[in-house]
Formats: sequence, C-alpha cells, structure tokens
Amino acid sequence: MNLWEFAVCLIAGYFCGCISSGYFVGKFFKKDIRNLGSGNAGTTNVLRNFGPVPAIITFVGDLAKAVVPILIIRFCIPFANPLYLLCLYCGLGVVLGHNYPFYLGFKGGKGIAVTAAVVMSAAHPIMIPVGLAVFVAAVALTRYVSVGSLLVAWYIPANTVIFHRADRMFWHMLAISLLFTAFAYFQHRENIVRLMHGNENKLWKSKSEKEVKSEK
Repeated sequence: MNLWEFAVCLIAGYFCGCISSGYFVGKFFKKDIRNLGSGNAGTTNVLRNFGPVPAIITFVGDLAKAVVPILIIRFCIPFANPLYLLCLYCGLGVVLGHNYPFYLGFKGGKGIAVTAAVVMSAAHPIMIPVGLAVFVAAVALTRYVSVGSLLVAWYIPANTVIFHRADRMFWHMLAISLLFTAFAYFQHRENIVRLMHGNENKLWKSKSEKEVKSEK
C-alpha cells in the first residue's frame, strides 16, 4: 500500500465532508446556522433552531457524505490491503471536511454524525445496533446529546481493537481511529466544560424543571 493512496482517500474524504448539510438547510430558511444557538452546523443545532424535519435532512445528508465515499472504496477496490485502513483515512477526511470546511472559514460541525456514518460503512455490522443502543440509552438517561456524542467517538477505536487487533497494520489503524476520538473531544470541549459545571443544554426538560422555570 502506497502513501499516495492514503493521501487520495484523505483528500477525497475532505472534499466530501465539506458538503455542509446544516449550512445549506439554514440557507433555505435564509439564515446562517453558525450564527444561531451553539454556532455549529450540526444536526442538534438545526433541531433546536429549525425543528425535526430540517434536522433529519441534515442528519441524513451528513451520513451520506461519509457512507457514499467509503462504500465506493469498499466496492471499487475490495481487494486493497488493508481496505479498512483506507476507509478510515477516507472517513477521517470526511470528519475534517465537516468540521473545517474551507469555503465556510473552516467553521463547521462537530463531526459526530459523520463519525457514526464511518461506523455504519467501515466497521463491523454488529457495531451499528450496539452503538445505536448505547447512544440512545445515554441520551435518554442524561438528556444530554453531548454525552451520547462523546460515547460515539469511541466506537471506531473499539471496532479497531476488537476486530482488527491481529492485522499487520493494527497500530497504524489504532492511531487513525483515535484521531476520530480526539477530534470529537476537541470539538466538544465547550460542552465538556458545561457538563462539568452542570449547565449543559438538555435535549428536553423534566416536569420538575419546567415547574421551577414557570415559578421564576
């Protein structure tokens, strides 16, 4: 495997990632999503500002821009060795493009939806239902999307350790896998601070919290 093949996958992934679904959905409403709410162009911010349907469109768009190029790699060069590593490079490029789109001043989303898409298209199939269950349970129990998102960030390293630890380029794969986690935590650094101080935005408020707010 030549270095230029990794570079091509990374660069191709970056330009796919630059297709910012949240930004274009916001433009449909004649607003820049990056100037609203949390300021990022991801699904959660679209949900809070424009509602569920625009959020679903954003989420599907962000999934597609990672799933499509990775599936192209898997089907067009199925005998590449190591194929999984090429998919990781492509997926990492998508995350970089999503987080730092060049034509939007390098200000994009937080990369969780596209990271989930990499899991869907590059990881072992069992990771999809398990990962989804963990994410849903985390959000349902805490009402913090950020908590579920930070857990999602570990799916790719987990997949690499569980299913590719015997591969000859395992340490290379693990290093790239951990970059997904590192970028996710870096993009969520403000959320982490708010979680530590107990003032992170919840997806919905409990009945008691609504009553306290109404009393004020």
